[in-house]
Amino acid sequence: MNKTLIVSGGTLDIEFAKKVIGENEDACIIGVDKGVEYLYALQVTPQYIVGDFDSIDPEVISYYRNETHVTIREYNPRKDATDTEIALRLGITLGSKEIIILGATGGRIDHLWANIQTLTVACEAGVYAYILDERNKIWVINKSCSLRREEAYGPYLSVFTLQGEVFDFNLKGTKWPLTYHTLKPCDSLTVSNQFDADTVEIAFPAGMLVVMETKD
Repeated sequence: MNKTLIVSGGTLDIEFAKKVIGENEDACIIGVDKGVEYLYALQVTPQYIVGDFDSIDPEVISYYRNETHVTIREYNPRKDATDTEIALRLGITLGSKEIIILGATGGRIDHLWANIQTLTVACEAGVYAYILDERNKIWVINKSCSLRREEAYGPYLSVFTLQGEVFDFNLKGTKWPLTYHTLKPCDSLTVSNQFDADTVEIAFPAGMLVVMETKD
């Protein structure tokens, strides 16, 4: 599988989910615990369902158990990883080069932050994984990259360090560029920047960064 689409149990607009699923018909779909309810509402049968099933409607999981041939992996609630991380690792194991995560935002902020941190697992494995909702695209990088304005998810671009200070950080092609800046965890200087050229370059010698492409 070159692409995996994970549907988690956070806030998710059903029409947005329908659109993304329709645009990624070739993806392997993994339903995560309560996120399976979104798939059920859309009458979509995923290839895998994972979770401890502590929050899903019993009738929904019963349907997939008894009426489909989907592979279901149930975990003890006292596990060492979130359901979304388990799904992400499964996508990596399946050989996916791109992983889209829906239903990972909204509601509890601790869940959102855990999901963002989980993206580092994919980044370190060399897999392009990102959280997506109607207004945000969130991903993690550990090396320099460039972004094209015509492919941007929204007009705003924010960058945060995820693992301590990042030295010699450079941002080129933005409305507010930076040169050899020391990016710190408490730094708000890189919030809500904007494209000023057709291509934005993010350059740094070492570290782990969260990149957010956003729109109102």
